[in-house]
Amino acid sequence: MRMSRLFFASLRDDPAEAEMVSHKLLVRAGYVRQLGAGIYSLLPLGFRVQQKIEQVIREEMNAIGGQEMEMPVVHPADLWRESGRYQKIGPEMVRFQDRGGRDMVLAMTHEEVVADLLRDIVKSYRQLPAIVYHFQTKFRDEPRSRGGLIRVREFVMKDSYTLDPDEESLARSYQAHYEAYTKIFERLGLDTVAVGADVGIMGGSLAHEFMVLNEHGEDTLVLCPNCDYAANQQIAQVRKPSPSTNEPMPTEEVATPETDTIASLASLLGIGTDRTAKATFFVTGDGRLITAIVRGDFEVNETKLANAVKAVGGLRPAQVEEIRAAGMEPGYASPIGARDTTVVVDDLAAAEPGLVGGGNRHGYHLRNVKVGRDFEPDLVTDIANAREGDPCPACGTPVILRKGIEVGNIFKLGTEFTEKLDATYLADDGSRHYIIMGSYGIGLGRAMACIVEAHHDDKGIAWPAAVAPYDVHLVSLSASKDPAVLEAADGLYQRLTDAGVEVLYDDRDDSPGVKLTDAELLGMPLIITVSPRSLAAGGAEVTLRASGERSVQPIAEVERRLIG
Repeated sequence: MRMSRLFFASLRDDPAEAEMVSHKLLVRAGYVRQLGAGIYSLLPLGFRVQQKIEQVIREEMNAIGGQEMEMPVVHPADLWRESGRYQKIGPEMVRFQDRGGRDMVLAMTHEEVVADLLRDIVKSYRQLPAIVYHFQTKFRDEPRSRGGLIRVREFVMKDSYTLDPDEESLARSYQAHYEAYTKIFERLGLDTVAVGADVGIMGGSLAHEFMVLNEHGEDTLVLCPNCDYAANQQIAQVRKPSPSTNEPMPTEEVATPETDTIASLASLLGIGTDRTAKATFFVTGDGRLITAIVRGDFEVNETKLANAVKAVGGLRPAQVEEIRAAGMEPGYASPIGARDTTVVVDDLAAAEPGLVGGGNRHGYHLRNVKVGRDFEPDLVTDIANAREGDPCPACGTPVILRKGIEVGNIFKLGTEFTEKLDATYLADDGSRHYIIMGSYGIGLGRAMACIVEAHHDDKGIAWPAAVAPYDVHLVSLSASKDPAVLEAADGLYQRLTDAGVEVLYDDRDDSPGVKLTDAELLGMPLIITVSPRSLAAGGAEVTLRASGERSVQPIAEVERRLIG
């Protein structure tokens, strides 16, 4: 491809709204352009990268027996009603009516479609197990897009589905995907950590997320430096401290003016935050007020809480008026005397003989509040976030917390969808069973962004060879003034292209500074520069983009190495 014909424009300055390196570089280098919030066009260079990523994934999916297909972007809403997710998913799902007045949705994922195909196509155990996959557009109306391609509303995903007759077969399919994902990310140049994860709206019994460590990641990972324990903080378990051994004491009201935070309360009373009870309030999608209590040195884990109370439509923070309507005073609240609220207490807080809790009137708290004596919780369970330094649940070593970006996920769905859509098969003994499913996803745009996050320097992108849009960036300098340069560069370009080498040829009539700056910004693995100086030195200057290593080599030798 001659750059004089390439649909492309580079920028010298970072886009004002960009925070992450990948966002800045992909826009500046002319790989993507934003159309709207969370909606991006892939320009020709960006599209070629996505095609390379897609091909790596395709090869590894085919290697484990995957069969590629394609499923629609638009689904009848009735299919999602059958699974129950139409009611459970909030405004992130786009709902609309077609011209016939039928309710439709834009695909967020394709479990329902696969289950519908299963009940139509699979009749016998002889048709199982199987793996199907596709690359398809998804749309999720995220409330807050960020990070360029990291969190978008429209994106292309590889989603695959395993179809198994029993749990043993599912375990093999799940492990095959785990290993395939490991190979995929290695080939893409990504160093990932597989962590246990929440099943979320997917349901099922087990999930793992493949994470790239990055300080801008939205997920917090709990990692043990001594053993292989790794989990998303959403579900992470740690060994909690032992509760106090003090004897329970009667409650005692104490004046605590201007102490509507745990830190200010502990400071006023001269105690540790671990001697306090923290109350946090949420409302479920179906309108229930949830009062969550943890010890003051912990934070409420919203995912654990949502799962514990089976929160339809997720959780949102409660408003002041909603808290007061239940008989509690924000900043000084506790469940004592409260009404019309579901009270969930963390197991550690419930085991304490007495904590300082809210007095339910402004400026007052209660000492020695004991769960089960002073109020009855509706549920006692683990709803606390794991913290840096907490003992690993497997070996006891203090865990570390790191931020991560999810680039892939795998789920054991079981019969979550096939039961609801009545997708069964006939076993060899004549009995009928529900087909067991697994679901596995990789977002291609997010993978592209993560590759840039991992492979760049202060000059621009440095693509790994497996995903670079072109193998070689050929640059001619002063060609309009020196016929020898033009002849050498044009000839090299033609011979490499004829041999099947993918070459981006900068034949533009621009200054050497502009061309060389763009070459480093765009990031092809190999930069070949033909100039009067290089020809005088014996050939072309060859630069390895990743390392910056340079050498002048005879043009014939360059050809020989690239063509093989």
